[in-house]
Amino acid sequence: MFTNAKRQEERIGRSGTPRQQYLQDLVAQFQSPTATEELKEKIAANLANLANLANFAYDPYNYAFLRDLNVLELFLDCITEPNERLVEFGVGGVCNACADPMNARVIAQCGGVPLVVQCLSSPVRNTVNYALGALYYLLCCESEGKGSGVGIREEILKDGVAELIRKYVDSGGEVCVSFGNLARAILDKYVD
Repeated sequence: MFTNAKRQEERIGRSGTPRQQYLQDLVAQFQSPTATEELKEKIAANLANLANLANFAYDPYNYAFLRDLNVLELFLDCITEPNERLVEFGVGGVCNACADPMNARVIAQCGGVPLVVQCLSSPVRNTVNYALGALYYLLCCESEGKGSGVGIREEILKDGVAELIRKYVDSGGEVCVSFGNLARAILDKYVD
């Protein structure tokens, strides 16, 4: 559910944690190494924090907080990690956030488009789904004249990326129906 300042005030009351502070706490927990935790526990905690941040990224109320706290850059950093779950939640956060033109601009200017494109080849279904959704939103922002000015369309549709997207359409839903639907939407609106 989308929220607003009045609704947030009602939910947290006088003694609750304001949203920006809560998000800042999640970022700090994600980034701080704790010497006493075992590596497995730390990874699990980081995944939970990252998943929470990605879930907050869909709500326009949080967009400015995410930019102020550099969470978009954190999502992009996670896409470069070898852990597939970090990649999944990172690109999921990018997908949730990039429907906003200002967030799309930050993502593109930070080199996020090639990172999202590389997720199209992931073995994790959610990662591919989020990548296709993010590419669609990034293209929408650019086509509406709200893009970053870094040539998102050219970056997405170069070097065989359109052919890879077309393979998801041509698979006829064998791989995943949502892949085909998202890929078809991209091709119909921006390529064909």
